[in-house]
Amino acid sequence: MVSTIKNDDLLMGRMMFQPLMISSIIEHAKNHHGSTEIVSQRTEGDLHRYTYRDCELRSRKMAQALNRLQLKTSDRIATLAWNGYRHLELYYGISGNGMVCHTINPRLFEDQITYIIHHADDQVIFFDITFLPLVEKLYPHCSHVKHWICMVDKNKMPESSVLPIVCYEDLIDKEDGNFEWPIFDENAASALCYTSGTTGNPKGALYSHRSTILHTYASALPDSLNISAMDTVMPVVPMFHVNAWGTPYSCMMAGAKIVFPGAKLDGASLYKLMESEQVSMSAGVPTIWAGLLQYVMGNHLKFSSFKRTVIGGSACPPAMMETFANLGVKVIHAWGMTELSPLGTLASLKVNDLKKNQADQKLILQKQGRSLFGIDMKIIGDTGQTLTNDGKAFGNLMVKGSWVISDYFYSDQSPLIDGWFPTGDVATIDAEGCMQITDRTKDVIKSGGEWISSIEIENVASGHPDILICACISTPHPKWDERPILVVVKKPEVTKKNEEIKADLLTFLTGKIAKWWMPDDVLFIEEMPLTATGKLLKVKLREMLKDYSLKS
Repeated sequence: MVSTIKNDDLLMGRMMFQPLMISSIIEHAKNHHGSTEIVSQRTEGDLHRYTYRDCELRSRKMAQALNRLQLKTSDRIATLAWNGYRHLELYYGISGNGMVCHTINPRLFEDQITYIIHHADDQVIFFDITFLPLVEKLYPHCSHVKHWICMVDKNKMPESSVLPIVCYEDLIDKEDGNFEWPIFDENAASALCYTSGTTGNPKGALYSHRSTILHTYASALPDSLNISAMDTVMPVVPMFHVNAWGTPYSCMMAGAKIVFPGAKLDGASLYKLMESEQVSMSAGVPTIWAGLLQYVMGNHLKFSSFKRTVIGGSACPPAMMETFANLGVKVIHAWGMTELSPLGTLASLKVNDLKKNQADQKLILQKQGRSLFGIDMKIIGDTGQTLTNDGKAFGNLMVKGSWVISDYFYSDQSPLIDGWFPTGDVATIDAEGCMQITDRTKDVIKSGGEWISSIEIENVASGHPDILICACISTPHPKWDERPILVVVKKPEVTKKNEEIKADLLTFLTGKIAKWWMPDDVLFIEEMPLTATGKLLKVKLREMLKDYSLKS
């Protein structure tokens, strides 16, 4: 029971009250980091450069343009766009004007995108030119959308026989920038992001100005993203994926140079941009970094400026962390969710950990880490009892905090249980508060009544030199109920026979995982199914293997 004290009994502080506004971030950036660069790889094919000062002016012009289009406070304005300077202007121009910036993941199925546009009641769609074919398919099903605006130069403006489109630059050029950012309730909605919808329809997480500012403060802390004005940050995680993990806000708050990679996320393109712009820090999911590392290692290259990267979305294999370390890059392991804005935990060492040997330090950094200030977490058992934080007990991970959703957008039923949000992850928490995800609730393998961590098996197996990517899933067993099997994609250059790799892989696993965790089989496929955000899509994998059964 939480005790409360009435305001009448309190001595109140004598401090100014200024509502926490997203527009205050870009104003601060203009005033104190105005000459800092924002570099974007454009869909037009060239590199675009300008400053925070330029960005703030164009964001104000965009706010003016939205008003001229007779859009109202709290209207949802959607984007279908890559990471770039125009997308950044929309982040601030929309939210700073009291409207809601709704970033849509273009990698979702068309029917999911159509559902999202209708559910959000989007009034405008801003889109990069690469998404024109998708927009033309969406248009007949989205008659309520008032304006379709293409984010491209005037001389590259396409024509469409399907729908009327407006040029982004025409919209901006009609305004003079004589606009003051409005002040309103900090609890007003600022941005809307939908879950990837692997089961059922996507659900909307509606963030507020207050929650976003608090998340931004926390994400820039030293044991968090640790972003400073001395950094050059390249957000590889898309701006349509939980607001690029908050980096468009934290970079501006800190005054870091930003480098946007646009649509080119292959290893060669990322490496070239990193080197030419001297990127020091980045953030992305493991599947993206696998492509970068394959290019770097395959061409015997090194990084001249790249020093650290935040990896989340799914567990980062220890072998990937080791490869980055050998290249002089520190991996910061993170965990979060769309429902958490998204950051929840990051792995870092404490002063007492410095006395430990290197092997023990690596084990700490391979976990998902401690919660940021503003997030509280616990693990509970199947009957709802809180479990001990001893690093051994497995339980359902529950969170609460200042940037955790209370309910989904346009939903009558709150997902909270006694004020806590059920993450759907199974985890352990040790006595130092360090959390480790062992599985998703829907992916956990129970063999003979005992839990097996599919993630831990994947982490070890991915270190085998012949394996490109792997996934551990359960399959029915007549005696043990479920047993683990390993599904792998081998590296394209590997010429060994599958049976040879299988035998070698099982030997490789021996002694690294519990004997009774050993997969009962290893299956080979050509391509691993991934979600729209680059995570392993195990529900699809199980569907692909629905006719498989273990040999007796």
